[in-house]
Amino acid sequence: MVVIRLARSGAKKRPFYNMVVTDSRNRRDGRFVERIGYYNPKAAENEKALSIDAERLAYWQGKGAQLSPTAQRLVKQAAAAPTA
Repeated sequence: MVVIRLARSGAKKRPFYNMVVTDSRNRRDGRFVERIGYYNPKAAENEKALSIDAERLAYWQGKGAQLSPTAQRLVKQAAAAPTA
């Protein structure tokens, strides 16, 4: 099954997550098909903390990809955020 989830990267105690499309059998930080966004929980005020390519997200969901619970929460958060 194809799943959209977060893959952790970044330094120790400075997490950075890529939102990736991958096969559910692959490891969390392993091989992936496509990177469709990122989440930086430690972003400074002048940095963007969350970015998701809505067009690619819709494409993969149309192909049957399932969102992980955390990815689903972040997608909902990104949709509710006002665009500047």
